Amino acid sequence: MSKEGTNRCAAIIACVLLVLVACRGGEKQPEGDQAERVRIGLVLSVGGLGDKSFNDSAYEGLTRAAEELGIDPLYGQPEQMAEDEKYLRQYAEEGLDLVIGVGFLMKDALEQVAGEFPDTRFAIIDAQVDEPNVASLIFREHEGSFLVGAIAGLVTSTGKVGFIGGMDIPLIHKFEVGYAEGVKHVRPDVEVLVAYAGSGPQAFHDPVKGKSLALSQFDRGADIIFQAAGSAGNGVIDAALERGLFAIGVDANQNYMAPGHVLTSMLKRVDISVFEIVNDVVEGRFKGGEHIYGLEIDGVGYALDEYNESLIPPEVIEQVSVIKQEIVSGKIQVTDYTATH
Repeated sequence: MSKEGTNRCAAIIACVLLVLVACRGGEKQPEGDQAERVRIGLVLSVGGLGDKSFNDSAYEGLTRAAEELGIDPLYGQPEQMAEDEKYLRQYAEEGLDLVIGVGFLMKDALEQVAGEFPDTRFAIIDAQVDEPNVASLIFREHEGSFLVGAIAGLVTSTGKVGFIGGMDIPLIHKFEVGYAEGVKHVRPDVEVLVAYAGSGPQAFHDPVKGKSLALSQFDRGADIIFQAAGSAGNGVIDAALERGLFAIGVDANQNYMAPGHVLTSMLKRVDISVFEIVNDVVEGRFKGGEHIYGLEIDGVGYALDEYNESLIPPEVIEQVSVIKQEIVSGKIQVTDYTATH
């Protein structure tokens, strides 16, 4: 081969090598981007997705963070409480940027794992864990419950309303007491019937029991029942539909589940709390300690939409708006059951 041909061949080989190197670099680049993305692990409460309430709301916050913030979302669904620690520990060992436990039932497990992994950031919903690497996302459910109680008191035509809780514990009594105070604030003569689905975690996952309790309260004269019972509350909504009466949803907006028979829903913006704590990690401003969600920042409230706007008279909406401002200003003091029990 001539010298000129040899040089030409060498030049071609050099070009090919450069292309190959460039291609390999192009293949590796997405891996580097992937490694830099924030990874978030969400451990759902027992019962998992599909409760149309608490878990679904938390998951909605995670998916929103994935869409808007570009994080890598992971989620686990323990089948029983004994598995909570396993999921939390697995995510911590994998070096995730934030591990979120959904629900107060996860407190002991998260406290244990957070203490073992002090360099990992954690968050827990509905419980306070006193570790510097844990953000405790706490809601003033009693304030939102007071508002839906006021609505029930103003709308009831029988002078009797009901409350059905899931697990008989202080956190759910927080809903009950706030609701009853709201009812009595606008109608002291209205009777509030109260029942609980059970004393263990399964009480949140028994829609048959929820429906049975609701039918009993309807038989006793209640025409509106507020449920704070997880998926057991879906049975309360079924009972309201069957009897042509009203249920009040909880946590997520459940108005759509039985249009015309869900008077409103007490909103507990778990989705917002999850999104915001993830955003804090993304922005580098994560802080442990309490993060409080009350009426003043619309962390709780009630739902008004196309499914129920015809059910609540405008004058009731106006009166409840005034009540909301009086709670925010401190003029109305709503009892926080968990503060004294």
